[in-house]
Amino acid sequence: MEKKIKSQPKLKIRKGDLVQVTAGDSKGKQGKVLEVQLATSRIIVEGANMVSKHTKPNAATPNGGIIKKEASLHISNIMLVDTKTGKPTRIGKQKNADGKSIRISKKSGEEIK
Repeated sequence: MEKKIKSQPKLKIRKGDLVQVTAGDSKGKQGKVLEVQLATSRIIVEGANMVSKHTKPNAATPNGGIIKKEASLHISNIMLVDTKTGKPTRIGKQKNADGKSIRISKKSGEEIK
């Protein structure tokens, strides 16, 4: 019996993009994408979905204590922010003059860099 291999989804959001959270406790917050986890379809956004992590004392943190850090969000709970309008937008794909595939904003039609 063959084992089914799950293919990784192709995500339209990349590291460094400005995004807005559309659901959850951090709804409405905007921030840059710090990390994209393809296998789990999750994204870490700067300043959103903050959690408290308890740390033991070590060489880096001699006193230990509680550290606030970003936790991952599911890809369905964020939207890219359009640079022209400043509002959340959907992402489309288009071929440019060279025949290369580019991302475009559905709201303004501008290329996403």
